[in-house]
Amino acid sequence: MGEETVAGESRTARCARPDRRARATWRARAVAAGGAVLTVLAGLGVRAFADGDFAKYAGDALYTVLICALVAVLAPGARPVVVAGAGLAFSWAVELLQLTGIPADLARHGAVARLVLGSTFNAPDLFWYAVGAGLAGAVAALATSPSPGCAPRTSASR
Repeated sequence: MGEETVAGESRTARCARPDRRARATWRARAVAAGGAVLTVLAGLGVRAFADGDFAKYAGDALYTVLICALVAVLAPGARPVVVAGAGLAFSWAVELLQLTGIPADLARHGAVARLVLGSTFNAPDLFWYAVGAGLAGAVAALATSPSPGCAPRTSASR
């Protein structure tokens, strides 16, 4: 008796409907894709209007933010910590791969490889990737918080 009803439907039923979940999935993908576009624009802006260490390390953080946004597009239901962890793991793996020289060889043959893989290992980049992952995780947590009126499902609500 304690549940609110709207048009004869409980709040729990409204929040758990499959069509509502599908819309939430598409909304999450759209937000993540928009975040990816904004991240690329921010990166281009940093490159255009800044230089030196600020531009380099902002670019590192934004690289990881972009990877996190792409993870969120591919897995819109993933928890923010998983999105951030996947982005950080990928970024660190690429940076550590630079120790092998393979990315440097690939970078000589194409701009895309240079943009995605870089060419030279730089230990401080590992820190700035973590900064980017933390920022992306915080934004993902805000973007995926439950809508007003829809309490998160707990074991007690099932």
